[in-house]
Amino acid sequence: MSEHDQHMAELREIVAEVLEVEPEEVADTADFVEEYEADSLRAIEILARIEKKYKVEIPQAELNEMRSLKAVHEVVARYAGWQD
Repeated sequence: MSEHDQHMAELREIVAEVLEVEPEEVADTADFVEEYEADSLRAIEILARIEKKYKVEIPQAELNEMRSLKAVHEVVARYAGWQD
């Protein structure tokens, strides 16, 4: 498994847990609000869990960008310095 695939799998687990769905139900580009009825509290919970797991600080202003798994990966990669 590549580093990118590993990160996506970990992020998928976090998102699925917060949204109370199975990981395989979280599509890479599905909009969290439209597809899973996520609200701002769930978005903040996703952000908090990511920050704790990867020991990074991501400004809450980035939440507007973090609307899909792919977008979450891009934001986390930028702040965590991932090269994948």
